[in-house]
This record gives sequence, C-alpha cells and structure tokens, in this order.
Amino acid sequence: MRDQGSSAVVDISSLQEERARMILDNIEDYAVFMLDPTGHVKTWNKGAERINGYTLGEIQGRHFSLFYPPADIVAGKCERELRCASTEGRFEEEGWRIRKNGEQYWANVIITAMRDSTGKLVGFAKITRELTERRKAEEQIRQSEERFRLLLASIKDYAVFMLEPDGRVSSWNPGAQRLKGYQAQEIIGQPLSRFYMEEDVARGKPWDLLRAASEQGRVEDEGWRVRKDGSLFWANVIITAVRDQEGRLRGFAKVTRDLTERRKNEELLRRSEERFRLLVSSVKDYAIFMLDPNGRVMTWNDGAAHLKGYSAREIVGEHFSRFYPPEDLEKNKPAHQLEAAERDGRAEDEGWRVRKDGSLFWASVTITTMRDAKGDLLGFSKVTRDLTEHKRTEEERLQLAQSREAIRLRDEFLSIAAHELKTPLTALQLQLQGLRRDMASHENKHEVRLERALRSTGRLTHLVETLLDVTRISSGRLTLHPERIDLVATVREVAERLRDAASSANCPLLIREAQPIEGTWDQLRIEQVITNLLSNSFKYAAGHPIEVSMAREGAEAILVITDKGPGLPEKFMPRLFGRFERAAPMSHYGGLGLGLYVSREIVEAHGGIISAENVPDGGARFTIRMPTDLLTPGAAPDEAAASGPERPG
Repeated sequence: MRDQGSSAVVDISSLQEERARMILDNIEDYAVFMLDPTGHVKTWNKGAERINGYTLGEIQGRHFSLFYPPADIVAGKCERELRCASTEGRFEEEGWRIRKNGEQYWANVIITAMRDSTGKLVGFAKITRELTERRKAEEQIRQSEERFRLLLASIKDYAVFMLEPDGRVSSWNPGAQRLKGYQAQEIIGQPLSRFYMEEDVARGKPWDLLRAASEQGRVEDEGWRVRKDGSLFWANVIITAVRDQEGRLRGFAKVTRDLTERRKNEELLRRSEERFRLLVSSVKDYAIFMLDPNGRVMTWNDGAAHLKGYSAREIVGEHFSRFYPPEDLEKNKPAHQLEAAERDGRAEDEGWRVRKDGSLFWASVTITTMRDAKGDLLGFSKVTRDLTEHKRTEEERLQLAQSREAIRLRDEFLSIAAHELKTPLTALQLQLQGLRRDMASHENKHEVRLERALRSTGRLTHLVETLLDVTRISSGRLTLHPERIDLVATVREVAERLRDAASSANCPLLIREAQPIEGTWDQLRIEQVITNLLSNSFKYAAGHPIEVSMAREGAEAILVITDKGPGLPEKFMPRLFGRFERAAPMSHYGGLGLGLYVSREIVEAHGGIISAENVPDGGARFTIRMPTDLLTPGAAPDEAAASGPERPG
C-alpha cells in the first residue's frame, strides 16, 4: 500500500517550492532570473522587470547581452562571465548595465552555475542589484576626502600638530586648540609630556611612544590625556615619524582624537553584555552555551546544568560529543554538525541526546557560527531544548493512527473474506441439498452434483490455505522445504493441471521450449507461485493468449508470464503486490487480493524478485528472477513440520 508519510513529504515539498516561487516572483529590489546554458533568459521576476524595464514576454528567450554596453559585448564580456561561472561555480562583479530605454545603471551581478544530480550544466541563476545611488555616494565620498585633505589645516575635530625630534610642539591647528585648550602661543615649544598624566610621565610613556614611532614609522595608542584646565579625556593618538629624502628624522606628526563618548558607550555596552550574560545564566528551560572551534565547551548556563546534569566545573573544556548516543558517535554526527554550521552559518537538528546519568532525552538543537569582524571563526553558540514530552505525544498520535489503520484493514479483510467464503459455501450447500433430494427420489444425478460440491470445497480449501499463508508470512513462520527440481518440468506440470481452467477462460496457453533449468527450491511453493500467476492471468486477461517462457542467466533462473489482456492500471502498479490489493474492483473479478502478495513473499524467501510491467503493444508481463541455489533454506525440519503448510500425501 502507498506510504502515506512519503505522500505527505511530497505534498510539503511541492508547497515549499510554490512558496519559494511566489517569493522570488514578488521580489522587487533584485532582478532574479534564470538563463539557459547559452545565456538566453528563461525566467523573469518583478524585480528584473522593474530594474531592466522588460516584461517577461519581451525578454524571455532573448540573450542576456541585451543588458550590457556595446563595448562590453564586443570585448566578449558576456561569454567570459558565463565561462567563469561554469568553471568556478559562480561569478560576481560590479559594472555598468543598460535598461530597455537605453539608460545606464551601476549593478552588482552574481551568476551561479546550476547543475543536475549528474553534474551536467542546466543553466545559470543571475541576481542583479542596482547600486547606482551607492556608486554616486561613493564618488561623493571620494570628492569629500579630497576636500578633507585640502582643509586639514582648519579641521576642528582632530588635534593635528607637529613635534620636533625631541618632542617639543612645533605647530598647532584649531582642532588641537579646541581639544586641549591651549592657544598656539601657549604651547608651541613646550614638551608633549604636558598632555600626559603625572604617572604616565613618571613611567616615561611620552618618550617611549616617540621612540616606537621613530623605530616603527608610526605608533598608535589609546589612553587618558590632560587638557589645559586639568580635565581628562580619552584619546586615540597616532604618532608618525616624519623623515626627509635622506631618511633623517625631521620630527613627528601627531593626530589626537577625543573618544571620551565612545569609551562611555563601550562601557555601557560592556555592562549590557554583562547583564545579558547574567540573563543567559539564569535561563532554566534552555541549555545555552558556547563551543570553541574544536567543539569543546567554553561556557555553561544553569539551563544546561539542569537539562544535561553536568555542573560547569565538570563540563567546561570537555568535547560536546559526550552528549550524543553511541550510534551517532559511530556516524561522526557531532563533527558533521559543526562542519554544517561553519559552512552554512547555522545547523539545526532533532534527535536523542544523553544526560550525565546516561538517560536519553529528545532534543531540538541549534548550532550557530560565531565570527569576528574579520570573518575568522571564534566558535559556536549552541541552544538545546528538551522536547521529550512533545516527541512522546507525537509517537502516541502516530501509534493511534497506525492502530486505526490496522483496524480498518482488519474490517476490510473480514468483509472480503466473508464475501469470498460465502459464495462457495452457498454453492456447496445447494449442491448437497440437491444431492439429498436426488438420493431421496432415487434419481441418478448425484455424481454431477458431488463433482460440483467437491470443486466448491476445493475452492474453500484454496482460500483457507491462502489465508494461512498470509498468517504465516505476518508471523514470520513461512518455511521452505528445498529440493533439487527442474523448473521447466514443474511449469509444464502446473500448466497441464490448469488446462481446463485456461480453456474455461478461453486463454490459449503457450509454453516456450526451453532446456532443463535445475535449481534448489521448494517445489510446492514454486508451483503455488506459478498457479497464482496463471490464475491471475486467466481472471484479468480472459479471452486472450498467455505465454510462458523460461531461461537461465548465470546463477539465476528467469520465469516470464505474458498475457495479451488489457494490461495493468498504472495507478495500481506501486501497490500491486500488497495485501488485499487488486488491479480491478472486487465486484468485477472477486478474490481476496492476496495471490500476488503471497507469491512475492515466496519468491523473496527464495532470494529472488518478482516484478510486473505493461507490454508496449498491449498486455501485462510478470517476471521472476531467482538464484538456482537457495542459500537460506528456512527453518529446521521439525519447525517446518510444526508450522509449514499442509501437503498432500
């Protein structure tokens, strides 16, 4: 029967793809579209229409070189970009592009190669963002920087002045006057130690900075400095050595910036981070902690101690893999999750985790990468939540659904079995009643009626035996009695026994000539499979010829039964060999829907496979492939005698 879980996954996947398409279609700030492998437009979103000016009808199928200036096209830029994306996986650049109306705009462009599961190039994804305003802003910044250099002498936000080689002030700008409080005539000729706290002067800090600048070319420092009125301010200081063409030290350029407000803000941030740390530490329902780049625990909150059972002293410095069960460690799952988080920025997972006492809990885990301003990996943040109760509730819901499905199948089976058993029983009852009347009237009709009664009881025996087979299969007690037999001879014997049934169904039965095919199989079970398949063909392909062919390929025997009937409905193909499944309604053909199911189980018990397909020119074909030597003969002889099917003497 169809896997309902798989259908749900397909439905969810289709819904997600539709939502993704709707999102892309409605993005207006980015042109997001696809190109075929030769660079022709295949898809077009609203952002592409807004930025480039073309509608989907105008641009679909046209080459993306329409968006490039003529000089770029002549230079082969379009082809180089596609070639680079195909070779490197992606291509990114900024440059001028052209709208439909001929207007140019500055764009950031990313072209990504798209390949199928075999690695074949199927096209390119192209994302374009208009950056014309940013380009203008950058140009304005450049011009502003030029003006800044020209106006440096009159700037007031920085103290910019010169020092003699011995550290005495030799120039003074208005920014220095505003920041430090000295007029130029008050400070020129004075030593730079005037700006430092007494303890810094006592340690020789001003002279150490000059010596470092002379040796290294420049030195940067942050610290407290002193104004003329004695007040302090937090300063960022850069001292640069100034040398002439011969390399002789001519003095120092000193730039000082007041960062007092920034320091206050940093202190506020530090206090905020401290409060955040206290908040994280007090959370009890979530385990929130940090890992170093190698996966070792760096921090540990109260929620982690409560959830996992370890104190901070016990776990800090230990590898987080100790939270995973053995089967996950064998698959190296902890390392894989860190790799995924480092690659994608974050990784989410649900699964069993282990507490300190060895007990398991179902956890929802999020691992997030932490990087510094340069992009270097600092470690990972890890948030874990206990979802054991939620998991238990979901499992109970699933078990309830499965129980309901089992009850439905049971009720359906009982209905079918009652219907099927009632028909031969009714016929048998009528025949026996007629026989009684004939015997009472001394009429000689009892032989025909007894024959019909025997056929009805035979059908009942077959139904009961099939039901027993299903019971044995379900309980794992289907056993085999292998012996050395000839498959070709066995097929011919079964076909001969079914000649009357074939004639009644008007199905000419053709057995293709073949050399003997010997193998180790359970003869009665193989006969049962052949009987089921031929009877199935008599039922569904009545009035059409049936052909049986056999062959040997290496260590396999192949049996093929082909009919010229109406074929198999495609919608039934996935579940054709399931229990209680039929290729047509019961009211048309009858049957328990167990014959193909039992046949499949017998073939697989022999280490083989059975398959069904429609023949191109009409009809259905069943193919059995079995190894000639049965490697697993089944239960011991005493078990087989106790649980195997009844066999005629």
